[in-house]
Amino acid sequence: MRFAYPWVLCLSLPALAAAWWALTFGERRRHRLPYPAAGALAGAAASAWPAARWMPAALRAAALLLVAMALARPQRVTSSLGASGQGIDIMLLLDMSPSMAANDVDPSRAEAAKQTARRFVLARAQDRIGLVAFGGASELLCPLTLDYDALLSQLAALSPGMTMVDGTAIGDGIISAVNHLKAGSAKTKIAILLTDGRSNTGLIDPLTAAKAAATMGVKVYTIGIGGRGPAQVSYMDPQRGLVQGVVDDDLDEETLNSIASVTGARYFRATSLKQLRSVYAAIDTLEKSKIKLPPVVSRDDLYQPFALTALLLLLAETMLGATLWLRWP
Repeated sequence: MRFAYPWVLCLSLPALAAAWWALTFGERRRHRLPYPAAGALAGAAASAWPAARWMPAALRAAALLLVAMALARPQRVTSSLGASGQGIDIMLLLDMSPSMAANDVDPSRAEAAKQTARRFVLARAQDRIGLVAFGGASELLCPLTLDYDALLSQLAALSPGMTMVDGTAIGDGIISAVNHLKAGSAKTKIAILLTDGRSNTGLIDPLTAAKAAATMGVKVYTIGIGGRGPAQVSYMDPQRGLVQGVVDDDLDEETLNSIASVTGARYFRATSLKQLRSVYAAIDTLEKSKIKLPPVVSRDDLYQPFALTALLLLLAETMLGATLWLRWP
């Protein structure tokens, strides 16, 4: 047992001092007025009830002592060692170029990517996950976090063409993810790169970015999404309004496979929503690093028995003082 506020126990000192004074000097102050046979009456009372002289003061002192202990908030403290959880640092790296609006993957490439990523996030518990979107430029939308609600709100807001820069800058996207993963504390760090095209813009070549990721110990799992052949595309461009057309199958599987290989990861191809879910399920089985969780400490307040006992003692002192220990002037 411990006291949350041990300094409150100092309040018990006046109670103990008052009890000592009452027991030591209190009897001398009684019977000040002459009264016939007062000594005999006092002696008779003392012989009948030996505790009559000191019990009231003792009850009050004990009650005040218990009140002080209750105010000091006694607690029972139990602790257990922190468990070893499993967790990894993950950056979701999603292509949001205009071609991701193609509908060859139901309901669209972008929507399928968002839905599957959402399922993946909700299946995790102790992993820090972040989000980077890229098109012609890359954009960090959510740093590594355990706040999955904030992450999912950013994920839901993704839309094709949102970067407002044409093209697909895969290398820039990888570097952006790596820069935010390298400061993580987890043993395992991965990026999940999903795209439907080939790198055709940006400052950094994809393979150069992959080598930088490997140097930092980051595995880049790559996913190529899209059917085989032309696909209809329809999306709302902020500058041109509704854009409709046809996009060819321009997925650069060779580069995506090389990126994964250089970083010690794997490349996957998904031509349907079902296949995409299977890909994320496979990634979900990755080795996870152990994270030591903090010790679990619980505190149970125990002031109620002290307060209740003090109340009972005061009631007993009041009742007995009015009956068995009644004193006459």
